[in-house]
Amino acid sequence: MQKYMRWSAILVVLMLALAACQSGGGDASEEPEASADESAPAESSDDGGGSAAETCDADEFGCLEVAEGESIRIATALVISGADSNLGLDSQYGVQVANEERPEVAGREVELDFQDDGCSAEGGTTVAQSLASDTTIAAVIGTSCSSAGVPASEILSGAGILLLSPSATAPGLTLPDARQPFFFRTAHNDEIQGAAMADFAFNVLGVATAATIHDGGPYTEQLQQVFQDAFIELGGEITGTEAVDPEATDVSGQLTSLAAGSPEFIFFPIFTQAGGQVARQAPETEGLEDTILAGADGLLSPAFVEAAGEENANGMYLSGPQADFGDRYQNEFLPAYSDVSGEEEPISAFHAHAYDAYNIIADAIEAVGIDEDGTLYISRTALRDYLAELSDYEGLTGNLTCNENGDCANSTITVREVREGEFVPIWNSVDGDLE
Repeated sequence: MQKYMRWSAILVVLMLALAACQSGGGDASEEPEASADESAPAESSDDGGGSAAETCDADEFGCLEVAEGESIRIATALVISGADSNLGLDSQYGVQVANEERPEVAGREVELDFQDDGCSAEGGTTVAQSLASDTTIAAVIGTSCSSAGVPASEILSGAGILLLSPSATAPGLTLPDARQPFFFRTAHNDEIQGAAMADFAFNVLGVATAATIHDGGPYTEQLQQVFQDAFIELGGEITGTEAVDPEATDVSGQLTSLAAGSPEFIFFPIFTQAGGQVARQAPETEGLEDTILAGADGLLSPAFVEAAGEENANGMYLSGPQADFGDRYQNEFLPAYSDVSGEEEPISAFHAHAYDAYNIIADAIEAVGIDEDGTLYISRTALRDYLAELSDYEGLTGNLTCNENGDCANSTITVREVREGEFVPIWNSVDGDLE
């Protein structure tokens, strides 16, 4: 009898347990939900959650995997050799300042890989192919020049690698039909720079006729065309346009041709070698002795003053990005820049834009990275999407918001006059006269 009662009691307990499971209720079913936070994988800000495997499998470009103890590798593709090296080295120093301030991202040290874009299509192609084949590169800061940016943006976008430029300003790089999806920039768009220089020439200097010079590259050709269109719209007349070789040592033929139109103003947004020759030879060209000379940010470097000769550069006007970014820039960034570069003053115009580029990439990695079992997984598409949605970012260069075409910059344009070899800000597109 006791054996019978014992088995009956066990049978009753089993029946009660079965009933509880079938009802889907009770403490047993609620217990896993209460402890879900403790067992869930680390969340990724791009999709609000999910395992690394799920996120990486869903990304057509996969994830960069950074094991515990390994570094996050960020490359630069900037012109760091040749006549225009000041442009790229200036940006490289800005990246180095940011890296010294923020050497670790998402708990990993950052390793910088400095590459040369050559300021040419060939250089951009070569460096992009090399970086696209390197599976350890998280993102690329570059290129310096738009000519390098055109092929580089296509190659790196094809590999799903973010390319954030501090100084490639050609309008074509962010045209909706031409822009590559992984390309963004913290530098201005030359649609703004060209219009600002036309405004300055027509309304401030009061010139009614102008000529232009370019070197056939996307930056120079597109910028001078924007200037032309805006100048004509304001009521001015374009008297001629000439193209020069970027490595030209004699531009007398082109200058003689332009002199036939008697322009009051010549805008040549080119680079150091050819720009120096234009500045040297224009005053010696009959009919151009009194013509006002102007360039753009490709010439905002002591190297240009040296190439032109200070006596020829003095009195020229050069457009470019905002000249002063406030107290933090003056009191903190510039001393750090001097420590890194060994230079008393910045050697070109886009160091602060490169500083912002580094920090934006660092923020993006920390926002989208998934840390599981000691490995950091960085979704390449999530990294891109972070920039696409960037809004009201408080950068060194101002408040940055990326539009749908990848333009993220504070787009104030400053015109500087060369005085005793120095670039003196005299006007900008927001405040007008600065003196």
